Amino acid sequence: MKNDLELRLGEDLKRAMRAKDPIALDTIRSIRGAIQSRELEAGAALAEADVIKLIRGLVKQREESIAQYKEGGRADLVERETAEKAILDGYLPNAPSAADVDRVVAEVVVALQANSLKDMGRVMKAALERLGPAVDGKAVSAAVKARLSP
Repeated sequence: MKNDLELRLGEDLKRAMRAKDPIALDTIRSIRGAIQSRELEAGAALAEADVIKLIRGLVKQREESIAQYKEGGRADLVERETAEKAILDGYLPNAPSAADVDRVVAEVVVALQANSLKDMGRVMKAALERLGPAVDGKAVSAAVKARLSP
C-alpha cells in the first residue's frame, strides 16, 4: 500500500505533465524510480520514513552536483540542479530547529551518561531516533561533537 507521500508524488506527477514542466516531471520521476528501485531491493513497500530518507539522499546528491557545477563554471546546470533541489525539498517535512536538536542531544547525553567523543555513536543513534527522519544528520553530528568535546 502506498503511503501519503507516494500518493502526493503521483498527483504532482500528473500536475507536472499537465503543466508541461520538464524539470518537475524529471525530478518526480527520479524520486519514484528511486523508490521503486529501493522497494525491489527490499522486497517490500517502503515506509514513509524510508521514503523521506531516500529523498534526503537525493537532495544531498543535488547539493554535491551544484558545488561541482559551480566549480566547473556551468551556470546552466547549477540552475537546473537548484530547481530540482527546491522540488525535492518540498517533499521533506520541516526539520527541527537548531535549538530543538541541541535540546534533544543534551537530553540524550544526560540519559546515556555520555562524557566523551567515544560515546558519539550511541548518542547519535538515540538522538536521530528521537528527532525522526526530518532531521539533518550533519546538524545532529555537530551538536553531539560540541556537547561531548572537552
